[in-house]
Amino acid sequence: MLCMSDRPIPTVSLPDGTKVPALGQGTWMMAETPARRRDEIGALQAGIDLGLTLIDTAEMYGDGAAETLVGEAISGRREQVFLVSKVLPENASRAGTIAACERSLRRLGTECLDLYLLHWRGRHPLAETVAGFEVLIAAGKIRRWGVSNLDVDDMAELGARPATNQVLYNPARRGIEFDLLPYCRQRGVPVMAYSPVEQGRLLGHAGLRRLAAARGVTVAQLTLAWVMRARDVIAIPKAGTAVHVAENRAAAALALSADELAEIDRMFAPPAKRRPLEML
Repeated sequence: MLCMSDRPIPTVSLPDGTKVPALGQGTWMMAETPARRRDEIGALQAGIDLGLTLIDTAEMYGDGAAETLVGEAISGRREQVFLVSKVLPENASRAGTIAACERSLRRLGTECLDLYLLHWRGRHPLAETVAGFEVLIAAGKIRRWGVSNLDVDDMAELGARPATNQVLYNPARRGIEFDLLPYCRQRGVPVMAYSPVEQGRLLGHAGLRRLAAARGVTVAQLTLAWVMRARDVIAIPKAGTAVHVAENRAAAALALSADELAEIDRMFAPPAKRRPLEML
């Protein structure tokens, strides 16, 4: 297994110049099993210790329970964390966005989010959601805003530059490479990749297992390194134990060779045409 390096985690610059780690921590499906709570809190805290200081959560996760868990994990350490949460589309009117954010802040035990995202597009006009975000910035309740699961047409409609677009991205989900990823890059909007290991489903892929074994790494490390290979994509894997977090951290030190990248291309072909944006 790849040993963790002392080399700092690479960073990605947001549009306002803020640098965040290219490898963070996701919390989707955390706080759903009480028996795992202690391990999940310990995993988040271990991640902070290892430099995985970007923590992503959402009001949807566990119907707010994940935010509560994150709040417990970061208690007394808030200043070390770049904290991200999301508003559900049904709450994303101007007033609803403000109210949802205030609920999230209470669950998280903090006065301000570093980044607040629209989870995906719903019935409320994007302009209303952005107006709510701007009120929250003016009130000091969020520092910046972004979006999630928005395709090229949606991004063009925003009328303003978000801090990020969080989308599904991993070797098996490469559709964004055809149009959305270039669109974001041209505008200086970094992508945040959720489910970078396809919720664990890539771990059993025979080809990836062979490639990882030849390199002496795990499939998760190989896949995370692939997601972060361009140094302008932020990966936010979920890890439920401190051991799993340490494994993920080691991926930040892994640079894939041209031959390894070509082999992954053979297993998972890059898109040759536009595809609808995929979501989980």
